[in-house]
Amino acid sequence: MQHVTPEMQACIDQCLACYKTCASMAMNHCLELGGAHVEKQHFTLMMACAEICRTAAHFMLIGSPHHKHVCRECAEICTECAADCERIGDMDECVAACRACAESCWEMAA
Repeated sequence: MQHVTPEMQACIDQCLACYKTCASMAMNHCLELGGAHVEKQHFTLMMACAEICRTAAHFMLIGSPHHKHVCRECAEICTECAADCERIGDMDECVAACRACAESCWEMAA
């Protein structure tokens, strides 16, 4: 069984924070503002980001050796989500959470 290192625990925490932020902002902030915030491509990306973050945390928590692959995908999706949220604007909390998670997941994927 794989031991959860301090670096892995930090990544789990970042993933869960990003999951919480993306899901909450999509379902509250974006739905309330409408317009570009609820365009299919953006909204789907936010939901995908939330789900891959939750999945990456889960893979690390259960000690799956596949967590590196999942973390790599998580980092890519978080990077894309951060850029899209920045493009749309008024989503600084999501941009910051996605960037922090991406950075942590890139380290786990290495």
